[in-house]
Amino acid sequence: MGSNEESAPSVSANSIKITDITQDGETLTFAITSQKSNSSAGVCVFRTYEDFDWLQQSLLSQEDVPGLLGVIFPPLPGKPLPSTSFTQAKALKQFGFLALGDEWKIYRKALELYLQQVAAHTTLSKSKALSSFFSSTESPGKQRGKKGIFNRLSHVMEEMRKEGHKDVDKFFQSERDSCTHLSVLFKVSTEKFLDTVLTKQKLAVACGHFSTSLHLVCNHDNPAAVTFSKICLKLSDIIEAVKVNFEKVSDNDVSSMGLALDLESRYQEAKKEMLFRRTCKLVELEAANRNSERAKPNKKAIMEGVQKATQKEFNLISSVAKKEIEQYHRARVSVLRDFLVSWCEKQLSTAQETSALFSQHLEACRGFVV
Repeated sequence: MGSNEESAPSVSANSIKITDITQDGETLTFAITSQKSNSSAGVCVFRTYEDFDWLQQSLLSQEDVPGLLGVIFPPLPGKPLPSTSFTQAKALKQFGFLALGDEWKIYRKALELYLQQVAAHTTLSKSKALSSFFSSTESPGKQRGKKGIFNRLSHVMEEMRKEGHKDVDKFFQSERDSCTHLSVLFKVSTEKFLDTVLTKQKLAVACGHFSTSLHLVCNHDNPAAVTFSKICLKLSDIIEAVKVNFEKVSDNDVSSMGLALDLESRYQEAKKEMLFRRTCKLVELEAANRNSERAKPNKKAIMEGVQKATQKEFNLISSVAKKEIEQYHRARVSVLRDFLVSWCEKQLSTAQETSALFSQHLEACRGFVV
């Protein structure tokens, strides 16, 4: 990387927070606070999704970074669509758990995690674009982004045939097979867990309707129905407590395991993309080897030069990729463990609160004399 990028102070990953979201029509603006690693002074900038997209494209376009094709890039969530015409069904289909929560709470957390992971990456954290993202008063997204050096859209049909290309390294072949399998499993797990959360939310709504109905059947004007009305009111309070419990449990599900499953699903795809890029370079190397072997004497030196350069690049990409995969496995275990612990703690706390509340209702019910 250039000297300017190496000397640029990196941002402390733990300091990055998205503190607020404002909406203006179809545009969401995120307030982001952070600190430089060598400074105690905080900085606050305002960014739209276009700025996040600019950052991602800038990271992908660092042509002067050796072995960049072997990097597992932190996955950027898709562009939010705050339009009122965008139905919940469509939002859930496109964003899954990120579409849940009030005021884009879960989506905001996903973007926050994205920035933290980029800032914590040993290579990506040195990017001048990242420094600009956290410090520039102007919106970097207004700049014309460079096309990524491995943009797949322009040649997706040509590259599809390479996905099934057998690898020369058992380690990478095993990782490719595992990634393909796990991508499907995490996608299915995420969908099933989302269905469970949505069911709990529907039950909460049903309990709310039931609680309201019990209030409506009370008749305070009829002395003969006083006891019945008291029972209905108490039962209404109990059903309301059940409703609140369903809401808290589903919120805990979304903010912990839901976000974890969504993050892991997107990371599996990011890892799959990296492995695919390496496979493409492998195919290129094999072609260079064949061309070098078949080259005529007057072109032999040129073809051998191309073959050696491609071999060197492939070896570097493979070296970076192996380190990235090893780090990925360590990090994902740690992240999933933290989310799981958080989920258990939240659900335990909610269960304790609900149990205490139900005990109070039970004692009150014992006081009724029918």
